[in-house]
Amino acid sequence: MPATPQTAYLAGGCFWGMEELVRQIPGVIDTEVGYTGGETPGATYEIVKTGRSGHAESLKILFDPKLLTYRHLLFEFFRLHNPTTHNQQGNDIGTQYRSAIFYLNEDQKRTAEEVIKTVDASGDWQAPVVTEIVPFKEFHRAEEYHQKYLVKHPHGYTCHYLRRLTLGE
Repeated sequence: MPATPQTAYLAGGCFWGMEELVRQIPGVIDTEVGYTGGETPGATYEIVKTGRSGHAESLKILFDPKLLTYRHLLFEFFRLHNPTTHNQQGNDIGTQYRSAIFYLNEDQKRTAEEVIKTVDASGDWQAPVVTEIVPFKEFHRAEEYHQKYLVKHPHGYTCHYLRRLTLGE
């Protein structure tokens, strides 16, 4: 009998590349790209791309906790983006490209704090992790043309790739 799915909200740069890699992790059931972390109501790409909305391009991840723990999902998150660059991933610069974990409850917050300590202590990154750990407020689903973008455009832009890290494990 399948477990009740859980949800995670993560931001780590352009949501196209993040989504493409995350959706391939065993245990991920579904992904949606969108905007979270800001105060601007009714966030859209046209608003968020200015960098003035407070929102980050983010990913809503539905996963099976029997196959993928939240902790393991976060370790994968730290493999697919650079958590040491403030408001930047590759060529993408601005607050909308920041690294953030939007927690839904105290267990997710505690796990995120523990994982960041492990990642920082691993020595895999040459600088400290700057990933924000902030309470989840609201997710605004991105426009349809952004959903599964790299499936629709296999050679489209991405600055994400899986790194070979030990992450102290």
